[in-house]
Amino acid sequence: MTLRLSAQVGVVGAGPAGLVAACVLGAAGVDVCLLEKDSRRDVEERARAGLIEHRVAEYLEGRGLADGMLADGVRHAWCDMVCEGHRLRIDYGALSGGAAHWVYPQQSLVRDLVARAAAAGSPPRFGRRVRAVTDVDDRPRLLGDGLEVVCDYVLCCDGPHSLADSLSPGTARAFRYPYDWLTALVAVDRPVEGVTYAVHADGFAGLMPRTGHRARLYLQVPCEDRAERWTPDGIRAAFRARAGAAADGLPAVGEILDVGMLRMRGMVRDRARLGRVLLAGDAAHVLTPSGAKGLNLAVADAADAARGLISWFRDGTGADLAGYARRRATEAWQVQEFADRLLTLLHLPEGAGSDPRFLLRLRRERMRHLGRPGPQGAEFAHWYAGSGRAPDPRGPVGVPARMTDRAELSGHGEGNGPHPPPFVPH
Repeated sequence: MTLRLSAQVGVVGAGPAGLVAACVLGAAGVDVCLLEKDSRRDVEERARAGLIEHRVAEYLEGRGLADGMLADGVRHAWCDMVCEGHRLRIDYGALSGGAAHWVYPQQSLVRDLVARAAAAGSPPRFGRRVRAVTDVDDRPRLLGDGLEVVCDYVLCCDGPHSLADSLSPGTARAFRYPYDWLTALVAVDRPVEGVTYAVHADGFAGLMPRTGHRARLYLQVPCEDRAERWTPDGIRAAFRARAGAAADGLPAVGEILDVGMLRMRGMVRDRARLGRVLLAGDAAHVLTPSGAKGLNLAVADAADAARGLISWFRDGTGADLAGYARRRATEAWQVQEFADRLLTLLHLPEGAGSDPRFLLRLRRERMRHLGRPGPQGAEFAHWYAGSGRAPDPRGPVGVPARMTDRAELSGHGEGNGPHPPPFVPH
């Protein structure tokens, strides 16, 4: 027996993008049907990202979606970069004029959003796999096992193996980096006060704060390396060696709670809109963990889509929807470029040779410039913190044009140059 439903907006996927969209749309009185293939328990326990950037935190707070983050999260405004035994602190909060991250685990945010979506009248339907979407140019239909939902619009937030694969095959531009990251959730003897990035001849290492006495540890490893090859002692030893003397000032890494591999890939689809189907999050683009931008760009997509859909249902013009695909592609490529730039800083190129000291010293100099007041430091700080704003264009000569052209968080128009308009809807 097939369950037949109708909704103004069908949302596929109960990750941060789908849940934020459902909450915002539901609060605006839009009828939403949110479908998720996995169980509620699986969705709410899935450990992923942990840093919420400045503009996303402001957006969530402004829509009443940040109570858990404000109560239990921790605000961070600096990071350390370590190279050749030298620690360089980058106070991106000061360099950006006050922008900062919130450390709040993605699974905690997801739990908050699931509860809020239900309160807004759009409770997720868990265990409902959508296998196809049809009639994308008219009234899209979501088809699953024993399920059919007819919608005015569909928002696909269903990850990199999205329904979009069948709608527009071969339209994704992708890149495979020549290394992977081992990721480990670890117990530490005291809270991690800030992100630490270490560049070493043996490979990158990183320690990222999570709440309480937990942290996320990363190690650069060869492509297609396997997690089971690494022992807890081996992980701790590799991190200590790559962090060098700086490790003495960091929390001690204790029990290794979970180990996995991150396959380092980037992807952007050519189009984030296919008729009346909008793509958001990993369905539209896949980011490496560099700079912690994946969750944040996904929420930006959801916010942009929600703004356009709300205006469409209110006045029928769809003016904000018209530029959705262009705005999302533009910002996706800009964020990809920033993440790639950070990866280039943190990793030595293949074939660096038996004496990498020259390249390591170059990276020290680049890090030093990023930590100084001035155009380079300000640009990095605004991008890293995700301020959504740019340095004052009347500031020092030499500020890159792509930063001075960036619009502030107004939510109006198409922006003043190559940057996308800010995503905060009114």
